[in-house]
Amino acid sequence: MTTTPTTNSAPGGATVLDVRASRRSLVGGCVGNFIEWYEFGVYGYFATVIAGAFFATSGAGDLEALVKTYASFAIAFFFRPVGAWLFGRVGDRVGRRPTLVLVLLLMALGTALIGVLPTRATVGAAAPVLLTLVRILQGLSAGGEFGGAVSLMTEHAPAGRRGLYGSWQSFTVALGLLGGAGTAAILAVVLSDQQLHAWGWRVPFLLALPFGAAALWVRLKVEETPVFRAATAEEDVAEEDTALRATEGDAAPEAPTSTGVAILLGILRLMGWAAAGYTFLVVMPSYLQVSLGTSFRESLIAGVIANVGFAASILPAGALSDRVGRKPLMVTGAALIAVLALPMLNLLQAPGTSTGTKFLVVFVAGAIVGLMAGPGPAMLAEMFHTTVRYTGLGVSYSLANAVFAGSAGLIITEVIKRTGNADIPAWYVIATCVVSALACLGLRADDHRRALPR
Repeated sequence: MTTTPTTNSAPGGATVLDVRASRRSLVGGCVGNFIEWYEFGVYGYFATVIAGAFFATSGAGDLEALVKTYASFAIAFFFRPVGAWLFGRVGDRVGRRPTLVLVLLLMALGTALIGVLPTRATVGAAAPVLLTLVRILQGLSAGGEFGGAVSLMTEHAPAGRRGLYGSWQSFTVALGLLGGAGTAAILAVVLSDQQLHAWGWRVPFLLALPFGAAALWVRLKVEETPVFRAATAEEDVAEEDTALRATEGDAAPEAPTSTGVAILLGILRLMGWAAAGYTFLVVMPSYLQVSLGTSFRESLIAGVIANVGFAASILPAGALSDRVGRKPLMVTGAALIAVLALPMLNLLQAPGTSTGTKFLVVFVAGAIVGLMAGPGPAMLAEMFHTTVRYTGLGVSYSLANAVFAGSAGLIITEVIKRTGNADIPAWYVIATCVVSALACLGLRADDHRRALPR
């Protein structure tokens, strides 16, 4: 005999089973994000080491090898929109849960493969080609992660907590980057430079195997979202009705779609977050080393501190957006970065600036980016209908990141190389954040109170 939990309710009228399903979806969405951004963080923090192992050639300078490393980094990002579209179509038709399981398997495999690749010293010019192919696999799988994870989290979220639930996606981005930075920093401390360059850099990538196994166990326990199940049922009924009308000679015209417009708006609203996030949280350690002469260990510590600031503001910002709306926080975060980016960078560049002040600067920079990253996922989810949400979320997010984040290291390093202007990182994020602030002004003030579009 079975019983129903009708009398055992959580606040807001949701049953205990509903609450448990919501929490499982939260954890299930988070684990894949952690692995994805852990790997991208590790790749960014070990960029100078990877450059020497895979891209350095006789007669070429360190900066040229670093540019090639970031080019491989950018290539992976440009395959993310392809993966977002492919996995998004599957996720919008088959379901969020099975698609996210497949994405996770590919992601963990791709990350672990980097840890066993032969270097240029072993196989010559084939080494950077193999690395780039693995990065492409990672780009495809990572492209399918964001749309599914945010759909899972926001569609399972209790009423009035969509911003908080969505912000966990960004929070686990911070945790992943922190995990990558922390692992890199620990290895830099316990290993000699020779050991680090010889084999130590492989360890963080190989850790993706146990991480992936644990994440798969969690994700297999997640239930499909009730929003998706309801939308699928409604779509089936609508298709049957359309077929019946067609047999009667009364087929209804196809409704116009605004998905393309929503994707474009999503890109504009995310570009500042993407550019500032990668510039301050991932590219900064290599910039400090190559352009400002900071030691490898100190630059990694700065990367960790920036990500601590980022993580500290994300969940409060997401929760606050459930009270005041997404618009005020998105606009404020973009505007603050646009105003403060150059002064903060100049503080880092000044010879008399103490190490403590530099660490405070990168902490504040990370915290401001978190103001956009907190409400950002929920803001995007509220822009798309259920039957295209996985695809719309994934494509807009991955295109914004491909153009303005994945290319950040390549653009900044190459322009500095050509111009000698050390202020390029600041001008880059200023330009993108101004555009995002203007695009976010068009957000409706009450989106956080509305139900997700069906």
